[in-house]
Amino acid sequence: MAENYDVIIIGSGPGGYVTAVRSAQLGFKTAIVEREHLGGICLNWGCIPTKALLRSAEIMHYSDHLKDYGLKLDGKVSVDTSAVVDRSRKVSLRLNGGVAFLMKKNKVDVIWGEAKLSKPGEIVVSKTAKKPMEPQPPVPKGVKGEGTYTAKHIILATGARPRALPGIEPDGKLIWTYFEAMVPTEMPKSLLVMGSGAIGIEFASFYRTMGAEVTVVELLPAVMPVEDAEVSKFAQKQFEKQGMKIILEAKVTKVEKGANSVTAHVEMKDGKVEKITADRMISAVGVQGNIENLGLEALGVKTDRGCVVVDGYGKTNVPGIYAIGDVAGPPMLAHKAEHEGVVCVEKIASFPGVHAIDKLKIPGCTYCNPQVASVGLTEAKAKAEGKDIRVGRFQFAANGKAIALGEDQGFIKTIFDKKTGQLLGAHMVGAEVTELIQGFVVAMNLETTEEELMHTIFPHPTLSEMMKESVLDAYGRALNA
Repeated sequence: MAENYDVIIIGSGPGGYVTAVRSAQLGFKTAIVEREHLGGICLNWGCIPTKALLRSAEIMHYSDHLKDYGLKLDGKVSVDTSAVVDRSRKVSLRLNGGVAFLMKKNKVDVIWGEAKLSKPGEIVVSKTAKKPMEPQPPVPKGVKGEGTYTAKHIILATGARPRALPGIEPDGKLIWTYFEAMVPTEMPKSLLVMGSGAIGIEFASFYRTMGAEVTVVELLPAVMPVEDAEVSKFAQKQFEKQGMKIILEAKVTKVEKGANSVTAHVEMKDGKVEKITADRMISAVGVQGNIENLGLEALGVKTDRGCVVVDGYGKTNVPGIYAIGDVAGPPMLAHKAEHEGVVCVEKIASFPGVHAIDKLKIPGCTYCNPQVASVGLTEAKAKAEGKDIRVGRFQFAANGKAIALGEDQGFIKTIFDKKTGQLLGAHMVGAEVTELIQGFVVAMNLETTEEELMHTIFPHPTLSEMMKESVLDAYGRALNA
């Protein structure tokens, strides 16, 4: 006989496990199904371990510039690749255990295996399907396993995986996805990165800092093409100063594999083809939702371009089936997935005050060097929507804390509606901007105007002062520029 729950979540990534916790808090009998890693891709192979790698790269960067801080070091700092990777994996392992603790604390049952919808309100969990050469993931103690389970509400949180281009499929040895790029056995001397979105640029930044010769190939006219044009141009110049080669409006059309290298045929804007040889290549051309083998087609669940179609509360076109996070479409960000899951389950519970996510208020962060962070409309998009705007900018070079840190390259840009004073967007590039952006996210969520921001007291000396100065600059009132 099938065991029954109020809510079953398929997938234990940031969206899934947070949804499970909130579901339990709301009094639902809750279970979560996982086929491989508690914490999902983000915790085990994405957001968290990459930041651990990038932290090692940051320390390496500072060690190369000790004289700028009046310091000396006898000898040269070298990279211990296995130790760098080991530290990153230990960070993930620690957090993986934290998710298991949260499930136990909140009395959420963990079901180990691969789930498939057999009909609305019912799933069948089977042994995880793995490739022949891959071992089965270990089954944690005290969890449920294969069988049939029922629930009035089933939430898909199955995430996404790297997209592969035909003919240039990753092989795990010479052509990497972010999985292989995260656990190199040795540092490549040269690297070709295909795609300059957040994943591509973060790995390009990491490997360049670690000493590899890095070339980035981007199909569009700008690196990090979703960012504001000024931020993108500034970041590109900084990458190039670090020795990174960036080729825009170009595409890899063919890859030839050698014994221990790849040669990419790169078609330029003018149609000419240049051959670029590198030790390794990273394919970072985006991700696609994990919608396969879930039984969606048989149940008539609507999908579009590899993602499940949902309303603002995670509901699909089939009653009782929901989807959140990457599998529910862009922006494919862990923090979006978390909040989307909370909104979904609170809507199911008729929790007071719940409302759909405003995607314009979801921040985006890229942890390269320099860091990039943004929220809301870019200047180009604001103009395209016909808005009459005011734009403010403030340079890191005019901020005391940035100068003291030796991080005086970057700027903060704010965009306001000229008529109402509404903050439409904020865009940052420079040290620690991924920590600063949340101030503008809160301001936008509270519908703060420029006047309120101008009268907010920011502590001195901090990088955050630049946020206020950018607002002041939009209205011709900057005090330190």
